[in-house]
Amino acid sequence: MSKRLSSIIGWGVFVGLVLIAWSFLRTLNWDDLAWYVVSPSTESGRQNLAFLMGGVKYTLLMSITAICISIVLGLIIALPGLSPSPNVRMINRVYVELVRAVPILVLIFWVYYGLPILHDDININVFWAGVIALALSDSAFEAEIFRAGIQSIDKGQLEAADSIGLGYFGRLRYVILPQAIRRILPPLGNQLVYMLKMSSLVSVIGMEELTRRANELVVSTYRPLEIYTVLVLEYLVLILIVSAGVRWLERKLQANESV
Repeated sequence: MSKRLSSIIGWGVFVGLVLIAWSFLRTLNWDDLAWYVVSPSTESGRQNLAFLMGGVKYTLLMSITAICISIVLGLIIALPGLSPSPNVRMINRVYVELVRAVPILVLIFWVYYGLPILHDDININVFWAGVIALALSDSAFEAEIFRAGIQSIDKGQLEAADSIGLGYFGRLRYVILPQAIRRILPPLGNQLVYMLKMSSLVSVIGMEELTRRANELVVSTYRPLEIYTVLVLEYLVLILIVSAGVRWLERKLQANESV
């Protein structure tokens, strides 16, 4: 009875939200919209869509490069957090707390405008400034993900690795990390989604990714609603594809584990 009541309440809430949304949509000024600026049926619309889509490769390249760097850096930072020594664990804790405390937008400004001031030979472009800032910010979260994943491995696995003579790095490579990766894959996928969304902040220093290109079109066409609607759909499609890829990889790893 309780399940049936919960189902009825759930459908009632859904129907109520649909009615509210429909009532709101009916009040909108649809006649004031100018979808021709992003319509594939017009020459200008095709040009605008092509310009917007041109930012996809920069968004993906920057996000994937940053996530790869942050995973490696996060694993390195996670290892001191597993040490029995409090002083060594402090290295992990200080790094994680300091990096997580800095807003990513501030970190982007600091890397792009601050690093060249520290040394005359540092000349960093907007792409690598974005990659470094995103990777540094995400590495603190990756470190915590790796630390939790490694600590979740049963101690019996470590004892078995010791019994066959594996050293510290041998245990990590052949015993701990293969099992930990299966457990931390979902949060790693979440971080990649997070990275895709946070890459939009790099537009503030001139990176020609999706958000920057959308902003430029808004300035030239004066149609923010239409342009940003396409931008929302672009990010939605990218994130849905990434999420589907992560779920496929999870199922594949689970299938290999059960064999």
